[in-house]
Amino acid sequence: MRVLGVDPGLTRCGVGVVDGERGGQLRLVAVGVITTPADLDLAQRLLLIEAGLTDWVEQHRPDVVAVERVFAEHNLHSVIGTAQASGLALLVAAKAGLPAHLHTPTEVKAAITGSGRADKAQVGKMVARLLKLEAAPKPADAADAVALAICHLWRGAAGDRIAAAIAKQAKVSA
Repeated sequence: MRVLGVDPGLTRCGVGVVDGERGGQLRLVAVGVITTPADLDLAQRLLLIEAGLTDWVEQHRPDVVAVERVFAEHNLHSVIGTAQASGLALLVAAKAGLPAHLHTPTEVKAAITGSGRADKAQVGKMVARLLKLEAAPKPADAADAVALAICHLWRGAAGDRIAAAIAKQAKVSA
């Protein structure tokens, strides 16, 4: 399975593509960041992010898109831009006919490091270790996107199989 992970952000939107199966070897396909200038009009920034995400989907042909679930903790102003970028990732996936799944930061950290309280450095180190890289992808937004993809491969894929089995059973029963 190929997963495109998206760590949404208005200034830096991390993207990472990972191939793998639950319990199998993981392979990093691509990693990067879609950036927009802070002084550009908001609508233009959103267009740049949408175009960048569309390019990633077209170039790497993922089977599924995993997006970080946005939550507001302290800075409500910055979460609005993150939520807008998250919505674009969901929109791009839907336009491409791809399933999209949301994962909380705590869920991703727990999947990658074993602790939902891990910091960005710990997540980056484990991403590097799991993918047999010399160093974590930079910047941290890129490493977080790869972590999202790995999290979905390990956790989300099981949910997909359960949903498919339930749907199959419903058809048989009907």
